Formats: sequence, C-alpha cells, structure tokens
Amino acid sequence: MKRGASHPYLALPDTAFWSRSVARGYDAQALVGAEAPLLRADDRIMSAGSCFAANIIPFFESAGFPYVRTECVEEADRYGYHLYSAAYGNIYTARQLRQMLERVAGDFRPVEDRWAIDEAVIDPFRPGLPDPAGSDEEFDLILASHHERIREAIAQASLFVFTLGLTEAWVSRADGAVFPACPGTIAGAFDPDRHAFVNFRSGETRDDLIAAVRLLKRFNPAIRVMATVSPVPLVATASGAHVQRATAYSKAALRAACEETAMDCPDLVYFPAYEIVTGPHSAGFFEADLRSVSPAGVQAVMDVLFRHSDRPARPAGERAAAEAMRRARELSKALSERECEEMAADRAPPEAG
Repeated sequence: MKRGASHPYLALPDTAFWSRSVARGYDAQALVGAEAPLLRADDRIMSAGSCFAANIIPFFESAGFPYVRTECVEEADRYGYHLYSAAYGNIYTARQLRQMLERVAGDFRPVEDRWAIDEAVIDPFRPGLPDPAGSDEEFDLILASHHERIREAIAQASLFVFTLGLTEAWVSRADGAVFPACPGTIAGAFDPDRHAFVNFRSGETRDDLIAAVRLLKRFNPAIRVMATVSPVPLVATASGAHVQRATAYSKAALRAACEETAMDCPDLVYFPAYEIVTGPHSAGFFEADLRSVSPAGVQAVMDVLFRHSDRPARPAGERAAAEAMRRARELSKALSERECEEMAADRAPPEAG
C-alpha cells in the first residue's frame, strides 16, 4: 500500500485550509457557512448588546427590516437608552441579559434594586437614565412599565440579535446581580463589602446564553436568536492583566461560548462579525484609537450578513452605496460622542481641592 495515498483531508473543501481560503482567495462570505438564510424577508428585529450593537441598527432599517421599538426615551440621553428596542441600554455580558429576562419573567428580583441619591431614586441597572424616579412609588411604576415594554418587544420580534461584549462585570455580593457599570462610575457609590468583580468563564457564558434563549422562547416560542461577538477591545480591565491580554481572554471566552451554544441550541446561530473586523484582511477597520470600529468595518460586517438574507441589502447603484456609507459615518460619530457605560471606567479621578 502506498504511504499517504488516502486520508480525510483530501476530501475537505478549500475553506478548511488557510493557504487556499485566507492566504489567497479570501471571501468573508465563506465565514458564515449557514445553509438557511440568516435573515428572512419578513423578519422583525430586536437587538441588545454592547456599544457595537448600536452600530448595526440603522443598517437593518435602511435595508427595509422593521426594527422593533416599544419604549421611548429622550433621544439626547447620554448612554443611548433610546437606541434599542426597549430602554435597557447596553447589555455587556450574557449573565446581564439572562438576569434582565429573569426579572421580566418575575423569576428574579435583585436585593440591591435601587439607589436613593439626593432627591432621586436611581435604577442600578439603568444608572444613566436621563429622568430618574423621584420616589419609590414612581420607581416601581417606571420599572413595571419597562419590563412590560421588553415583553412586548420580544413578542413582536422574529429575530433577536445579541452582541456579546465582555466577560468582566461588577456584581452585588448579596445575590450576584450584574450591574452594567461599576457602582460609582455613573451613579451610586462603590462599596467593597457589597460589590465584587467577576470575570466570567466561557462555560458560564455558554450556560447563560442557553438560559437566555429559553427565556426568550418562553415569551415568544417562534423567536430565533443570532449571537455575535463585539470586535471592540476592552476600554479598561479590573482583572490585573494588561488590557490587551484581558481583551484576548474576553473575546476568546465569548467566541468559544457562542460556538458551543450554537452546537447545543438549535434556536441560536452565530454570526462572525468579530472575525470579519479583526481578521488578517481587515486593514482600516479600526479608527486611530485602535478600538473604535470604522464605518468601513461596520459596512463590511453588514454586507456579509445581508448577502445571507432573503432581502436585498439596499438598492443597487453608487448613490445608494454612498448614502449608506454617509449614514454609517454619522452613526459612528454620534456613538463616539456618546458614552457607553464601559467608558466611565476610563475617566481620570477629580483633582483635589
């Protein structure tokens, strides 16, 4: 018998080999590999996630996909609560998403569910809301309405897009409730006896994702879920590691969790936005700060997604393409001027005196 005459690699497609599908002949479309369209022509989209998730919303709308919105907040709000389907703001970790859905379902009520500061009652899980409650009674009414708006959005949506951004979080020591920002950075006061740092592992994130999908299906049995990983590096880390090393861990853990969830959960698919923006062919997809994704990077992500859709991305022609890029630049500028909760961790301390 001739040595090496036959082996499993001989039957594999070009996409299985770096030399044939990355070093030459690279096509980002091949990263998806989904048989069925990721987007259906009649999809109504709901989304949540990190700051990067806000970038993709106008692209869905300009392509003709209805974006579900059930709760309105003052558009000038500093932290972008008005951008999403309901006013939950940025959701950075799978645990944060899971707990929000558990609260909406009535399965979880955090011990530290409000902060009384001066004349206001602040929601620790939406600390940057521009118009906080003035009393406990008003707080309860606002929160109940908010949870109802989330339920309505889930019921109306056919596709839930979730962009995972972080593994690091600050939690309540009492019950593990995840805050969107470290207490004291936006509102409240940090107390080491009440607040702790956590860095979720990939297995924990996988379990949280599976639980979140089950909760979404509980509200809407027909809903589908698409998970992505934000390519935006951490703005700061409390892990003790260099921020670049902490970013590498966080993104690797999130990426592994998404893949494993997609293997185990038929109602969730993974879309490779992270790979498109950070891959070896992605020169120019980050701004000068080496952190913010450029409009060209967002456009590249959405181009791949829309090509795996039943609906054309946008009308053909140079004018339509130029208009889409203009909208991308405007959104990118607006997001850079608006603060994500995560950015509050990078503020310099006030000067004494």
